[in-house]
Amino acid sequence: MRDLARKGARRMADIPPEVLRAINLGQMPTVNLVEFLAADLSQLLPAVSAQIGLDPRHPALRETAARLPALKPMQRHRAIAAGLLAAIDGDSAIEARLAGHVSDLARQWAAMLVGIRPGQSLENRLLQIRPFAADPHFGVREMAWMAVRDAVADDVAGALILLQPWTAEADPNLRRFASEVTRPRGVWCAHLEALKQTPEPGQALLHALRTAPSRYVQDSVANWLNDAAKSRPDWVRRVCAAWLAESNQPATAYICKRALRSLPAT
Repeated sequence: MRDLARKGARRMADIPPEVLRAINLGQMPTVNLVEFLAADLSQLLPAVSAQIGLDPRHPALRETAARLPALKPMQRHRAIAAGLLAAIDGDSAIEARLAGHVSDLARQWAAMLVGIRPGQSLENRLLQIRPFAADPHFGVREMAWMAVRDAVADDVAGALILLQPWTAEADPNLRRFASEVTRPRGVWCAHLEALKQTPEPGQALLHALRTAPSRYVQDSVANWLNDAAKSRPDWVRRVCAAWLAESNQPATAYICKRALRSLPAT
């Protein structure tokens, strides 16, 4: 979902030098995956560190920067988050500056801190991730659910209870988060084995979103059901049949059509 006014290049080679420089200095957010992948994290990390009040020469940050070339893209961001967690060392003012930084990549790192900080309950992690789940930048919102995915996987039943109120939020970004973070399979994340085999516990959460007016939410709900259909097509067919029988809302019809897209017609 695109939600920023500036149009990004389709190829790294076509990114204007001044735009790439601003991204690398933490002065401008990225607007697409091409810019996200093009960002030079070895430049961005020390720039952001200095801007939020950290010494870029801090051992944790220097060690992290030295490791980046050997890591894959997402591994680099996780390593940076771990380095920042050590360097910030509980300073809430510095962490708040990171969370409010103009760079979407910096805010993604702040979201990752919520997931990797030890000793937190699932309830506290979900409370802390809310601002990132509602962030205006699509990349930060994606990182938000990925940041707490492992915690959700460790307590699926608890997560479904805690996330049920999110389905009534006015902000569609928060409503979408409740669906996306509990998808049985998901993308670039651990699968929720319990929901792959027994998706029924997720039905109440999905039912609350079946008429959501936001296409952003609709796509997430449909993808949740499509995930479940790979192992429980019988359940997904029953859910969609029941929803369509009780609702003539276009949103419900769209969700069910996409949810059943991988199943043979009956």
